Amino acid sequence: MNSAKLSHRSPTTDHGSQAFPKELASSVAISQSLEELGWIPRPKLLALRRLGIETVEDLLTHFPRRHEDRTEFPQFPREESDVPICLCGEVTKTSLRRFGGWRKIFEVTLQESNPNALSEPLVCRWFNLHYVQKMIATGQRMVVFGKPRLRGKRICMDHPEFEVIENDEEISIHFRRITPIYPATEGLSQRVLRGMIYRLLNELPSTDAGLERLTPSNLAKGERRDAIRAIHFPASWEARDAAHEHLVLTEFFAMQMLIASRRADASIRQGEKHCGAGALLDRLLKSLPFELTAAQSRVISEIRHDLAASHAMNRLLQGDVGSGKTAVAIAAMLLAVEGGYQAAFMAPTQILAEQHYDVLQRWLDPLGIRVALRTAARQEESGPLPLFEHAGNSERQEPQIIVGTHALLYDKVSFSNLGLVVVDEQHKFGVAQRAQLSAREPAPDVLVMTATPIPRTLTMTIYGDLDVSTIDEMPRNRGKIITAVRDESKLGEVLAFLRTRLEAGRQLYVIYPLIDESEKLDAKAAAAEYELWRERLHPFRCDLLHGRIPPSEKQEIMERFRNGETSALISTTVLEVGVDVPNASVMLIENAERFGLAQLHQLRGRIGRGEHKSYCILLTSAQAKEASAKLAVLERTRDGFEVAEADWELRGPGDLLGTAQSGLPALKIGNLKTDAHLMRRARAAAVSILERDPPLELPENQRFRRLIVEQQGRTFSNVS
Repeated sequence: MNSAKLSHRSPTTDHGSQAFPKELASSVAISQSLEELGWIPRPKLLALRRLGIETVEDLLTHFPRRHEDRTEFPQFPREESDVPICLCGEVTKTSLRRFGGWRKIFEVTLQESNPNALSEPLVCRWFNLHYVQKMIATGQRMVVFGKPRLRGKRICMDHPEFEVIENDEEISIHFRRITPIYPATEGLSQRVLRGMIYRLLNELPSTDAGLERLTPSNLAKGERRDAIRAIHFPASWEARDAAHEHLVLTEFFAMQMLIASRRADASIRQGEKHCGAGALLDRLLKSLPFELTAAQSRVISEIRHDLAASHAMNRLLQGDVGSGKTAVAIAAMLLAVEGGYQAAFMAPTQILAEQHYDVLQRWLDPLGIRVALRTAARQEESGPLPLFEHAGNSERQEPQIIVGTHALLYDKVSFSNLGLVVVDEQHKFGVAQRAQLSAREPAPDVLVMTATPIPRTLTMTIYGDLDVSTIDEMPRNRGKIITAVRDESKLGEVLAFLRTRLEAGRQLYVIYPLIDESEKLDAKAAAAEYELWRERLHPFRCDLLHGRIPPSEKQEIMERFRNGETSALISTTVLEVGVDVPNASVMLIENAERFGLAQLHQLRGRIGRGEHKSYCILLTSAQAKEASAKLAVLERTRDGFEVAEADWELRGPGDLLGTAQSGLPALKIGNLKTDAHLMRRARAAAVSILERDPPLELPENQRFRRLIVEQQGRTFSNVS
């Protein structure tokens, strides 16, 4: 018996075989709330709400996470199997046995229906499920789905899914087919979800505009309505695959239309040319004690071209840890300043903002450039931004470059002539925060930077509205970093090595995943281990650094470390980005398995910033293969792009998209890794449409306006 033969029959709703009565079906609208339907009990509505399902469309697009093959009816098994199978047979015996006082086992013996079969009967068993014995009787035919196990000399299925067959002309929505398995929650079983979705599909009118095709006809085959039906209850695996492709392309196309429209909007937003002649930049480059790499020079040229254009720049600068992105950012800001504009440099943490401020003062003070710092800590302390006395006269002038954290977003920080916004480690900021700086009239140019290299598929999505520049070359003066994974049992040997490095005049970081010890997490904590490190490394000075230390004290701690007064910094991941101390050449990361691969690479980037050979030691007690594979990547390579691809393979894109930071709606069915080829097709289609018809005025394109508006609405609901 196969699924193709049975697909025309009417599915049943539950354990029995009664199909949904067509005379009771009433037409529903795709936008209708589930509460308005009237036939979903309130407890089920509350359970659906926990899954974010409130409308008919929400439920119809609650796609299966996988499908089970329940179409085959092989002969009854003679051996056990780890693969669940679907069987049909006749109930020849039932029995109820008690054990241990109140406990019961209900057993059903199934015999294969084929009279010529030579197989042994199958015993199905349910423990303490009293309702089951009321549903099954001798002489009935049953379908069961589960894993056959050998128990003594008998083949048994414990707690199988089952259904009693009352009319063999009917096909169940749970058995004898390719069966959908959904993301579920407490109080919402697979059977209930299947039943509700099947009923909705039956009640949808054939003309509901909400199920119209949402892609151009040359992108996806078939109709959206048919694809939604087939993804839930496919007649064959081929139909399931075709439906999956259609729906993924639909989802990706909607995303790419939003991205392409943002890009188109940015290209037509009239700004001003924010680029000076380059005399200040030339003076800076001549004063530096090093030469820019070819990659840095290439990227500066790309940015310079954008700054000289009348439309607003939206550019992503990606480069590995230590590749020299800050120098490129300073070059861009000098070009803007020489053009007569202010520049804002926004960093995710106070430590990083203060470090950028120190670097800019050191590099730009000889050029007479006025730089101001504004962080949350200094917001209350300093009041309005300082004015600067102009050399040679008493005229007081505003700063030309303002460095800060999210405090730059506050109304108290006013820009008189903002021409360029640089956002460092942009993934630490939300889309709404970045937009608050750039959504000005006239529009400033925007340069966002990341030290976490991005797989190409993500570049097409999260950053699809940006032009991308890549620094793919490291400065020649960077020291070599040796990375080694060590078991916690080797801590004594590690300590001896650390002392040799300190005695040689180097400094070190010791990184922990937590500030304080936790009863829930089996991980060491910086504050708890600090005193122990003071004893281990005596007489070398240690300092403790974490996110709860007051900003002024944090600044003093970092200053002591930069000056070499402190030899070892015991810290949390507050050091993840930006801290630059060339003499710090050793890093020990405790419980390394608890960090993500990209985060470990970021942390490792705090060393190897000077001329000394550096060492990163990943201390772990984890025995899991996944942890070993992750840490082995860092032993193998220092290339951030290779690390990013490995992170993508090991971890997947789940936490990289669908968040407020992404600025895009969460994906319901598409997978950025496995469906990358479909993303490329969707992107090409969206770009082609908006290039030919930017306002979407052609009759065949007008429906895509609603698509973009809906995507924007879903984005804002994610951010809020």
